[in-house]
Amino acid sequence: MAGSSQLYHPFRAIGLYSNHVPLSVCCRGRDCLVVTCIGNTFHVYNCERLQLIFVGTPLDEPIQCLISDGRRRIFTAAGRHIHVWKRGKKVASFVGHTAVVTNMILFGEHLISVDEAGYLKVWESRNGELYGEIQFDAHSFKISVMMHPVTYLNKILLASQQGTMQLWNIRTSTLIYTFKGWSNPVTSLAQSPAVDIVGIGLENGKLMIHNLRTDETVMSFQQDWGPVTSVSFRTDGVSTVTTSSSVGHIAVWSLDERRLVAMVRDAHDGRVGGMEFVQSQPLMITSSIDNSIKVWIFDQSDGSARLLRSRCGHSAPPTMIRFPTVGGHALLSAGGNDRSLRLFSVVKDSTSCELSQGSLVKKAKSYGVSVTDLKLPPITSFTVEPARSSDWDSVVTVHDNSSDHLTTVPARTWHLYNHRIGVHQLFSKFNSAGARPHCACITSCGNFAIVGMTTGHLEIFNMQSGLHRGVIGKGKAHSKAVRSVVVDSTNSEVFSVSCDPRVEVWSFHNKTHVDTIQLTCPVAQLCYYRHSCLLVAACDDFTLHVIDTDTRRVIRKFTGHTNRITDVAFSPDAHWLVSTSMDCTIRTWDLPSARMIDCFMVESPATSVAMAPNSIYLATTHADELGIYLWSNQTLYSHVSLKPLPRDYNPAALPLPHTGSPDHTSSTTEPSLADELFAEHDGMTGDTEQSAGPIGGGDLVTLSSLPKSRWHTLAHMDTIKQRNKPKEPPKIPKAAPFFLPTQPGLQLKFVDPKTDEELNIETGATKLVRMAKLQPMTDFQVCLKECARMNNFREAFDCLKLMGPAATDVEMRSLGPEGGGSEETLGHMIQLLLHQLKTGKDFELLQAHMSLFLKLYADNIANSKELVKMVEELLSEQQSVWGRVHQQLDKNSCLVGYLRSATI
Repeated sequence: MAGSSQLYHPFRAIGLYSNHVPLSVCCRGRDCLVVTCIGNTFHVYNCERLQLIFVGTPLDEPIQCLISDGRRRIFTAAGRHIHVWKRGKKVASFVGHTAVVTNMILFGEHLISVDEAGYLKVWESRNGELYGEIQFDAHSFKISVMMHPVTYLNKILLASQQGTMQLWNIRTSTLIYTFKGWSNPVTSLAQSPAVDIVGIGLENGKLMIHNLRTDETVMSFQQDWGPVTSVSFRTDGVSTVTTSSSVGHIAVWSLDERRLVAMVRDAHDGRVGGMEFVQSQPLMITSSIDNSIKVWIFDQSDGSARLLRSRCGHSAPPTMIRFPTVGGHALLSAGGNDRSLRLFSVVKDSTSCELSQGSLVKKAKSYGVSVTDLKLPPITSFTVEPARSSDWDSVVTVHDNSSDHLTTVPARTWHLYNHRIGVHQLFSKFNSAGARPHCACITSCGNFAIVGMTTGHLEIFNMQSGLHRGVIGKGKAHSKAVRSVVVDSTNSEVFSVSCDPRVEVWSFHNKTHVDTIQLTCPVAQLCYYRHSCLLVAACDDFTLHVIDTDTRRVIRKFTGHTNRITDVAFSPDAHWLVSTSMDCTIRTWDLPSARMIDCFMVESPATSVAMAPNSIYLATTHADELGIYLWSNQTLYSHVSLKPLPRDYNPAALPLPHTGSPDHTSSTTEPSLADELFAEHDGMTGDTEQSAGPIGGGDLVTLSSLPKSRWHTLAHMDTIKQRNKPKEPPKIPKAAPFFLPTQPGLQLKFVDPKTDEELNIETGATKLVRMAKLQPMTDFQVCLKECARMNNFREAFDCLKLMGPAATDVEMRSLGPEGGGSEETLGHMIQLLLHQLKTGKDFELLQAHMSLFLKLYADNIANSKELVKMVEELLSEQQSVWGRVHQQLDKNSCLVGYLRSATI
């Protein structure tokens, strides 16, 4: 039996900014946009604040290269196809390549693309028509990069992995000139501000400043950090060129002095994929494989650059995530090999940051080492308690203490409120005996931290002062390393596990052994829910044991995982238990029924899981993935039947969420939750009112979501007019201002200024005044009459809904014969009220309109038999609707009263 997840749906991914694909910078006037690639989609940021503007729809294949133009169009090559985007929406696709497209450039109104098979194709960028095609032999000339030299009409420069370069005329498809090169693969090309001069980066680290017209090398530079990955020239009047390397360093070269003037060491933690200067500004934008975008400004006296702004994520897969606050608006994530602790916002990406470890950049410069060498070792686990986060440190991290590190790294405290490392190092009392931190937890009050050591000791530290406050147990609490430790909500008992199949219970105050809970297998991890005294033990035999800490008994046992359990998490109400495993499954267990209610598979095993405090979403991290993935809880948005799954349930594989909105789902996956909701909404509000039945099958009504003053004022318009009546008549000004003539009606419309002769021609040369023109129908009356003819009053009610209270009162008074209307118009208005009442929409606004209408035309209705019959039908429908509404209100009132008074 197979199926997909009934509880969770892919929502979005956070913490992803760039990859190895070079970025593209598009400038139009003062606005500058940066386009980066994220797997099979792309991000568009503004350069001013690096705010995310658009996210492309995910493609079926990863993007190999991208480029943008001045019209805000983005061209992406994924597989053998080229896709055109505008404002985040795909508008066209170019199909014709038989191999994977590896490179693209824009050439005026044309797009030039190259694939792995050696085919160069020229496309019309407006309509996607193929303009020309050239085939190259990959063994003799395999294109690596290409560019269009400025002022070279219809010509492009092609560089190869063999080291040679060729200049081609695209219009005639002829080879103009061949450059011998330097017998080394060309990795990058860049146009300089000077005509005929280009910068050529080679794989051996050389930068050649070459004159294309004379085929002479003007100057050359050598960087010692491997291949030149990108080259960029400043265009703000300073003769400077920058090169990047595969290790993350950036070199700044002076063309006037022909020397290296500055270096930006460790600009990135990996290969710099793209680097471009902003046109006519001292700003340089870089992206890297380390999942970061950085903007540098050249305002230093020595010609170097400083970091102006950035967007950075984990450069290595994160290993652990937790929600540090009650609101659930942020996620605390520990990276593995990138040695960082980051705080990601799930609401506003610009507030995400890395918790500072001090002024490492200055120290690295003074010591002559890299910034990474000065960071703390990788974080293996951490614990957070927000109770006193604004007063003192509230996070404790445990670091890797393998044999690779010469000294023992103690557990460190962090100040979450100030986004920085704390001042305390929790040194073990048994440090001389080889005790190293292995796990930790913080009490619910935020005052104490309990650290489990590799030697089996359990030590207590004060979070405010960092002082050692005692050891739990007489000597060692366990004979081997402490795997996990938790403390209850009242700071009464501490639970710890080691390599043996037991859970030891300790008194926090007396620091003595209290009890032992015997299990059948060693425990790898503990998870404690402090509000209901439930303790979950993830065992080495892939089972989960739920323990009641009050009775010291195992009350639930869950089996089903086929590999090591990596993490577990409780739902905020403790009804669900979510577990992840190396078997690539994410399972949800219902604690009251002791059954599995949901299970789905993912492409990569989940390494950590956390449930938001408000249950809105589930957060997961995965092996070999740099992002944090959010899954929406469908029970909050639709009815979900929580039926237990059978034992032979075969879980379906769900794709990981992407960085865009949920409705951007690939065609190979199931329809998203947003699509289903929109489909239901479209089916509810069709093109005609007949297709839109009553809300909830006739039992429910909806409100208009308008302010109370919009409909409550209609019943008191006479009182308001009397109150606002002027005390004195208006005075005639001495010099009356000039006014343009307007047409009669509620909306302001100016009269077309025409001469008397033109008016005579249009009106048949007559000056007789027609009485019908003195009392024209308003726009609402015209719309009401047209809707009555089509028997669809939706447009008329929407027109009335947009009016304010005063305008609505004027329209209502103009419907009757005294106001210029007729008895027929009154009948149309009654039909509108009856029709809208049957739909059950805008209930409170409709009642206000009905009250005002009946108040104004009660006498007119009583004198007309046809109107009386229509009002009787309206009364019957009104009583029926109010009866259903009163019934629903009485049920809810009784339920609330019972919950307030009963003892549950």
